[in-house]
Amino acid sequence: MATLFGFSAVLMWALLALFTARSGQVPPFQMNAMTFAIGSLVGLAWLIARRTPLGVFRQPPRVWLTGVVGLFGYHALYFAALRHAPAAEASLIAYLWPLLIVLGSAMLPGERLRWFHGLGALLGLSGAALIIGGRGTIDFSPAHATGYLLALGCALFWSAYSLLSRRLAAVPSETVAGFCLATALLSLLAHLVFEPTVWPSDVGQWLAILGLGLLPVGAAFYVWDHGVKHGDIQLIGASSYAAPLLSTLVLCLAGEARLTGGILAAAALITTGAALAAQPVFRKLASRRPAKA
Repeated sequence: MATLFGFSAVLMWALLALFTARSGQVPPFQMNAMTFAIGSLVGLAWLIARRTPLGVFRQPPRVWLTGVVGLFGYHALYFAALRHAPAAEASLIAYLWPLLIVLGSAMLPGERLRWFHGLGALLGLSGAALIIGGRGTIDFSPAHATGYLLALGCALFWSAYSLLSRRLAAVPSETVAGFCLATALLSLLAHLVFEPTVWPSDVGQWLAILGLGLLPVGAAFYVWDHGVKHGDIQLIGASSYAAPLLSTLVLCLAGEARLTGGILAAAALITTGAALAAQPVFRKLASRRPAKA
């Protein structure tokens, strides 16, 4: 069940591109501040509904450091990478994080990295490369080395955050509400320093931002935290390459993108990779079938 929670975050992240495309010209850090503020309210509402005491936020400094640096650091580095490198190359490098999660899981207590986990993640990365390459020509150039390093830092931050969260399995996922609020405040500060303020111009754009805060930048982080702490982190990591695929399919259905042969090929690679990584799950299900007389 926890693994399904983790994958539900991937499903929510599939809406990120569509909602972002329909949110107008709001600058990145301002968008971060607005959506993470909504995301923190999602967590606080959950705390109130469950009557969870606010004492849940009394956590050691290393817990807060992991959560806030993970959430804010990832987004800050991603935005910076897009400013210093073309979107296609930066996105592809940033999407190394599922592979890094799978490989890094070998260092976690009680986890064992098998060949099919690594191969599944590599197939998923190949599928993501097809999708991202379809949005623009991928042509790595030394002139954009700073942007590439920032994108690599982005991948390292999110994979490290996810793997360290696994080591903090005893920390309740409700604490993510505090991480989101801190991220919103840091993003607001970055916005005031680096960006002009641009508000959404119509109801549709406001609804898109609300949708971002409720799902991809809200509930997704809570279920992801639960998934990587208690689920099959290798399967979650390999399956995360479904995010760019599902995101592109959502854009196609919404009329924002066109379905191409490259997308179908990417779907085959990502599905094959996820199926490879899920071998232990399939074996477990098969062993539960009652034997025929």
